[in-house]
Amino acid sequence: MVSRICVTAQHRGMLDQVLGLFSIHPDHDLNVMVNGQSPMDVVARVMDRFEPVLRAERPDWVLVQGDTTTTMATALAACYWGAKVGHIEAGLRTFDKRRPFPEEINRVVTTSVSDLHFAPTSLARTNLLCESVDESRVLVTGNPGIDALFQILSTLDGPMENDPLNDVPENQRIILATAHRRENFGRPLENICQALLDIADRYLNDVRIIYPVHPNSNVYEVAHRILGSARNVMLLEPLDYRKLIHVMRHSDIVLTDSGGIQEEAPTLGKPVLIMREVTERPEGVDAGAALLVGTNRERIVEETIQLLDDLDAYEEMARPMNLYGDGYASSRIVAALLNETVEEWLPEAQRAN
Repeated sequence: MVSRICVTAQHRGMLDQVLGLFSIHPDHDLNVMVNGQSPMDVVARVMDRFEPVLRAERPDWVLVQGDTTTTMATALAACYWGAKVGHIEAGLRTFDKRRPFPEEINRVVTTSVSDLHFAPTSLARTNLLCESVDESRVLVTGNPGIDALFQILSTLDGPMENDPLNDVPENQRIILATAHRRENFGRPLENICQALLDIADRYLNDVRIIYPVHPNSNVYEVAHRILGSARNVMLLEPLDYRKLIHVMRHSDIVLTDSGGIQEEAPTLGKPVLIMREVTERPEGVDAGAALLVGTNRERIVEETIQLLDDLDAYEEMARPMNLYGDGYASSRIVAALLNETVEEWLPEAQRAN
């Protein structure tokens, strides 16, 4: 089996650091990044630029990952061309097409054109079966994102160049915050930033908030306007993946609207407050490792205070849990493509039952 790597470069800066970190050398780069592009712009540009790649490579399978607009567009183009589509991270659902937007729509469309569905969890598998996806075309693999997490953790024992934590006093607790979802643009993001400011003011000498800010102007402007002068808030450029995991590993609490971080933080035993109204990853909430707090300013502050001030509440959530994979998802996916027998992944708690 020969594989070829094609990237869309929807977010050029964030993509390149990941490629370098994992020594990945793309065979094709669609280079679709344009400032201010809309989801419709991305779909049109990806489909137009991906068709020559399909004609040149003539693939039997096209693998797509996740729920981005580029995922949906490449899956649709591959289906139109006649290749089989394998969807990695299949079956995640909020059942609300506007939350998250446009990711939920992208997931449903990608499912409809996929031939193999690599579900990260048994719940994702159930979601697919409820949508009448043939059971024989669904495989629970865990998420390859957790494979990457374990790989990076094995490299974090030594000192780090330009460590973001160098300026954090040892006696300060660390809150890692990320917020960038499109459905949170405007008032919800302002509420989130005001909540972070309230927390920073309350724990001025005891807590350091680290917020890597997404470059999108809808995020950057709000974050810097509200939090720019708070002396115990660090507004950083987006961190490369290795530094992000390093900061997360040393954090006490994670506040996020990110999907991937909802998986990584529980794996590291970090309590997660999810600043969204719904989540496609309820496994963390059900296990008690995460709490859905929405974008209400008072609720975010209240739940953060609870974790900072109540040791019992904190320790109840701060337990490492492998809810989303064991580090071997990629091996299962490759084996399935080779028509080999694959044992599906289950968390230890489910195996015991």
